[in-house]
Amino acid sequence: MPNADATNPDPAGGETAPLAPGSLTGRTALVTGSSRGIGAATVQLLAAAGADVVVNYRAKAPRAEKVAAAAAEAHGVQALVVQADLTDPASVASMFEAARERFGGLDILVMNASGGMESGMGEDYAMRLNRDAQVGLLEAALPVLRDGARVVFVTSHQAHFIRTTPTMPEYEPVARSKRAGEDALRERIPSLAERGIELVVVSGDMIEGTITATLLERANPGAIASRREEAGRLYDVDEFAREVALAAVEPVPADSTRLVGDVSGFGEAEGVRG
Repeated sequence: MPNADATNPDPAGGETAPLAPGSLTGRTALVTGSSRGIGAATVQLLAAAGADVVVNYRAKAPRAEKVAAAAAEAHGVQALVVQADLTDPASVASMFEAARERFGGLDILVMNASGGMESGMGEDYAMRLNRDAQVGLLEAALPVLRDGARVVFVTSHQAHFIRTTPTMPEYEPVARSKRAGEDALRERIPSLAERGIELVVVSGDMIEGTITATLLERANPGAIASRREEAGRLYDVDEFAREVALAAVEPVPADSTRLVGDVSGFGEAEGVRG
């Protein structure tokens, strides 16, 4: 896939776009959890590069429709909106079937949706969503992913480094479940390689403006400000989405890990820094 071109106008309003216009024309990308936040911003960046997009949502259809309409109108691509609860295998299967019927297959799968801090979802929800559902998502995608496709798994430094660096107690169950999901996906890298499909893990610190940051702040007032002070700065949604979009096209690091921002406060920091 093509590399980024740092001289392009940014459709989100910044100085440069991460991907060259037209560089993804003829390709199709599906982004889970893309009705808002990082997922929605990633959809716009991929669409700006010419990719047709599948916008996935769990419960907010109007919001997802708005994201899709913006991508189609601004960038002249096709945009499909599909509801799927990732913990429901039947709805995941229907999502990929809808993508296959509309586009014939997928070239990019961005595994962005995660959670575990929501109330009333059950004690095992974090593990069901962040590990079991991610594995199920990849397995269900395989018949639809074209040879040579790219899979991007989005995670946090707090999860990626949880074995060596403690995190906030309120976030620990999520961190451990996301690391479990990452490990399970990494085990599939050799079999993916047989079809030329690459998997890359994109890890970033707490991201300003996300639902996770909001829930953490609600559970532990001052937590995000404290983390910002420790890290020096935190990426916002648009900044991190640029890194996710780049991970969809740039060469995959040897250890399949793209670290975004400063990681000096976390365990052994390996991988490529964005």
